Amino acid sequence: MSAILYDSRDGIAEITINRPENYNILTHEVVAGLHDAWVRFNAGDDRVAILTGAGDKAFTAGANLKDIPHDLWRAVPGAGVKVEKPVIVATAGTVVGGGLVFVQMADLAVAAENTVFSYPEAKVGYSGGLVSSLAARIPHKIAMELLLLGGSIDAKRAYEAGLVNRVVPTGQQVKAARELASQIAANAPLVLSMLKNFVSQVLPKGPTELAAIARSPVEAVNVSDDFREGIAAFLEKRPPTFTGS
Repeated sequence: MSAILYDSRDGIAEITINRPENYNILTHEVVAGLHDAWVRFNAGDDRVAILTGAGDKAFTAGANLKDIPHDLWRAVPGAGVKVEKPVIVATAGTVVGGGLVFVQMADLAVAAENTVFSYPEAKVGYSGGLVSSLAARIPHKIAMELLLLGGSIDAKRAYEAGLVNRVVPTGQQVKAARELASQIAANAPLVLSMLKNFVSQVLPKGPTELAAIARSPVEAVNVSDDFREGIAAFLEKRPPTFTGS
């Protein structure tokens, strides 16, 4: 069973974290799958993406603490992958740690009534830091309450704080996200991309987010065909033939 499902229809990509048996925890496999999904979405014909988790018990219970994926940044749209098209997150149940990062980085969010957002990393002594940008999306004091206390807020308070756009009955979150996505997909793609890019420049970014944005193209260079060709040419003492790929 694939850890990440990618379904494309009517200009909408539905990307699903598909590990409901373990609350869709974020593993190395999930991170790699999400990274590939965002690359596919950004390069493809779909105009808007919905990110969700399988089942209604958890969008994601956060990182696998027995084997933490320290490269979670690679799975985050706008950080690990430059995504120039709109992203909607549809949540239900628990949204922990890195799951909250996905919500803060999305353009729109739909939450089921049973959604509970939390960031308990201060209680376990670990954090990747990407969540610091949450304070640019919701009021500072609410963000700090989540981050410093390691507490939680329910869907209603998240809506009041501006973290989510819609609160819907549990089980209806993906349907509601599809309705928003259909409206977006009918709009002019160039305008959507331009506005998303301009808004990205307006929003303040934390140091970890900036580091991830810089690291992504560096990683792309270091796994490219030109990288392999350059090393091979050096070892074989011949001129390299670069292709820009």
